[in-house]
Amino acid sequence: MIPSVNKSGSRTIGLLAYLYGPGKHEEHTDPHLVASFDGMSPDPGRDTNATLKDLQQLLDQPVMALAEHARPAKHVWHTSVRADPGDRILSDEEWADIARRIVAATGIDPGDGQPGCRWAAVRHADDHIHIVATLVTEDGHRPDDFRSGARAQAEARLIEKELGLRRVAPGDGTAAQRPTSAERHKAERQGRDRTAREELRETVRRAVSGTRSDEEFFERLAAAGLLIRKRVAPSGDLLGYKVALPDDLNKDGTPVFYPGARLASDLSLPRIRERWTADTRNASAQQDDAARAGPGAPARARRTSASAAWEAVLYVQQGEDAVAAGHIAAVGEVLDALAATSAAHTRRELRDAATAFERASRSHIRAVRGHDRALRQAARDLVHGGPALGSGEDGATTAMAIDMLFFLITAAAHWHAKKGHAQQAEAAMRAAEHLRAAYQAAAAQPLGVLYQRGRRLSRPMLQRQTVMLREALPHLAEQILAEPGWYALAATIAEAEAVGHDPAALLSGAVERRELDTADSMSDVLVWRLRRMADLPADASIRTENGATGRTSSTRKTAVRPNAPSRHRGGEDSPGKSR
Repeated sequence: MIPSVNKSGSRTIGLLAYLYGPGKHEEHTDPHLVASFDGMSPDPGRDTNATLKDLQQLLDQPVMALAEHARPAKHVWHTSVRADPGDRILSDEEWADIARRIVAATGIDPGDGQPGCRWAAVRHADDHIHIVATLVTEDGHRPDDFRSGARAQAEARLIEKELGLRRVAPGDGTAAQRPTSAERHKAERQGRDRTAREELRETVRRAVSGTRSDEEFFERLAAAGLLIRKRVAPSGDLLGYKVALPDDLNKDGTPVFYPGARLASDLSLPRIRERWTADTRNASAQQDDAARAGPGAPARARRTSASAAWEAVLYVQQGEDAVAAGHIAAVGEVLDALAATSAAHTRRELRDAATAFERASRSHIRAVRGHDRALRQAARDLVHGGPALGSGEDGATTAMAIDMLFFLITAAAHWHAKKGHAQQAEAAMRAAEHLRAAYQAAAAQPLGVLYQRGRRLSRPMLQRQTVMLREALPHLAEQILAEPGWYALAATIAEAEAVGHDPAALLSGAVERRELDTADSMSDVLVWRLRRMADLPADASIRTENGATGRTSSTRKTAVRPNAPSRHRGGEDSPGKSR
C-alpha cells in the first residue's frame, strides 16, 4: 500500500472536480465519499441534492474564517492511498478506516480531542482512495503535518500487516524522487515511455560512468543532447548544474530544467565530484584512454570488467561498510556503461538491470570512494572501447562480464539484506534477474561452440579429464559430470592444458573463490572462471597465429591462482541457475 502525499494545492474545488469527474488518465467508476472529518459531509457522488460546491465550502470554512492576509496561499493537502495490484479488493468500510488512520498519523486530524483539519476521502476505483484536506485547523492554526509523507508511509506499513496486504519494503529516504502524477500524465500525452525526470536521470547516470573531471562530464551531457545550465559563484567557481530535454517544454514554451540533486541525491555536482576526486589520488596507476581503444577494445573492456567485478566481491563481503558501499555504487556505473555499449540482443535486459540497480546503489551508509577505482576504470574502458558486436569475442566476453557482475550484484543484495536495507536488497535482486536473462542471451552461442568441441574430444582424453576432475574436486565432480555443460568445461580444460596450464590447479583456484556445490550450472560458472584465469579467448572459435585455439597472449607454464580467501560463497547464485 503506497500513500503519495502532495500538499501544494490552492483550489479545493478544482481537486474535487477531478476526483468526482470521469477521469482524465484512468476511468473513475462510481466516485463517492467513504469517510470525512465529521462523518456527515455531503457526497456529490451519490447524493443527488449535494454539489461539489457544497463539499468545497464545508472543507474551506476554517480557511475562509481567517482574515484574508492570514490565509495560506496553498492550503489544499492531498494524498492518494493505493493498494498493490495483487491485494484483495477492500470494502468501503476498510478504506474509511484507512483514511481515518492516515489523517491521524500525518497530523491532519490527530484525534484524541486535538483540533484537526477538515478532510474527505473519495473512492473512484477498486484499488485506491484520495484524501483531500484544508490546512487550517478548526481553531484557526496550522496543523502539525511535518514529514507527513514519511508518517503516512509508516502507518501504511502497520495497515498492511493488520489487513494481510502485500508488505511494501519501508523506505529510508535515499530513493530518487519519483515522477509526479503531472509528469507522468505529460509523458503519456507526449507519447513517451518514461517521464522527462526518468530519462534525464538515466542520461546523467551514464554520463557519470568513469568520468574524471567536470569538463568531461559536461561534454558527455552535451553529446547526449541535453540542455545544460551551470550555477556559478561570483568567484567563478562552479557550484551546480541543471539539465533539460530540448523537447520537454512548460506551458510558456521554455524547457523544464531539473537540478542534478532533484534527479537523485548522488547526482548533485558535489557528490559526483567525490568519484573522480578519489580517482585522481592515484593518477599514476591510470592508463591512457587512447591505449585502451582500437581493434578489440570492446572485448578487452569486458575482460577488465569481469576481473574488476571478481575482485570487488572481496570488498563487498569482507570490507568496511563505507568501502563496500563505494564498490556497490560503482557497480551501477559499470552496468550503465555495459548497457550503453552492448549489442541489441542483450541491451534491453542490461538497461533494465542498470535501472533496477540504481536504487541499490544508495543507502544511509555513505560511500567512501577511491577503493572502487578498478570498477570505475572498467566503466571508463567500456565507454571508450565503444559498441560491442553480439558475436565473436565481443559477445563471449559480454557473457563472461555478466557472469562476474551477477555474482557481485548478488553479493551486494546479501550485504544490503544484512544491513536491513530492504528496498536496496530487493532492487539488487531485480537487477540480478535481468542479468540472468541477459546472460542466457549472451552465453548461448559461445557455450554451444564449446559444447560441440567437447563432444568431439577423444574418449581417452575425456576419461583422463574425468579422473583429474574427481581428484581436483572430489565433492563436486559427480554433479559436474552429470551436467550437459560438462562438455563445454572439458573443452576449456583441454585448451588450458594445451597452452601449458595445470588444469587441476585452475579448477581448485576457481572453487577457492566461490563455493559451487548448490549451483544448478556449475559447469557454466567454471568455464568462465577458467577462461579468464587462463587468459583464454572467451570465444573458443578464435585461433592464434600458430593455428591453435585458446590463448590470447604468450603461453605460461603456471596456473593463475586467485588471491582471495576460500570462504567466498555464491554458487547458488549463478546466472545459469534454473535454465
